[in-house]
Amino acid sequence: QVQLVESGGGLVQPGGSLRLSCVASGRFFGINDMGWYRQAPGKERELVARISSRGSTNYADSVKGRFTISRDNAKNTVYLQMSGLEPEDTAVYYCNADVRTGVAVFSYWGQGTQVTVSS
Repeated sequence: QVQLVESGGGLVQPGGSLRLSCVASGRFFGINDMGWYRQAPGKERELVARISSRGSTNYADSVKGRFTISRDNAKNTVYLQMSGLEPEDTAVYYCNADVRTGVAVFSYWGQGTQVTVSS
């Protein structure tokens, strides 16, 4: 069984910063892409950023220049550094990982961490 556990969410004022972390644990051979998604109340889940195992990244237009995704392959961990936070960034943030478990690749999700941007 593979588990993804996020941490680092919380309440922050507009313009502030937060760093999210997500650690993958369990029995697996490796991890392909990892990413962060978010879901605001009444809205669909949307991509925030993704990173390949080699470090190639892509971002949603709304976060380009403010958010940075990175990963530590040795620690099976992905990070999301968020700066210049805006009220519109308020959402539950979910970690996602494409995990190689033998003959197949499965997509796993974390339980989510709340990020609230408010004064």
